[in-house]
Amino acid sequence: MTAYTMAHIDVKDDAAYAKYAALAGPAVAKYGGEFLARGGETAVMEGKARSRNVIIRFKDMATAKAFYHSPEYQEALSHGLPAADRDYLFVEGV
Repeated sequence: MTAYTMAHIDVKDDAAYAKYAALAGPAVAKYGGEFLARGGETAVMEGKARSRNVIIRFKDMATAKAFYHSPEYQEALSHGLPAADRDYLFVEGV
């Protein structure tokens, strides 16, 4: 069953986050992920918001988790985590 990444991000260090993004994109592609939303306009109807939102589709939850724990993505995170406040989760599709 398809799995989706939902990431809500407030970037604190643009230069460091750019390094994250340069590494994260190829890692997503390597694991067959497809960006469905990446930045763009956001309309918050309820709750709190972050300035950047990303949705990525993976073939299934196992692939999504393999991507997240991969050496490629962990290297990206070494730049991204210190550079942003994030909520990052996977949700299984219906």
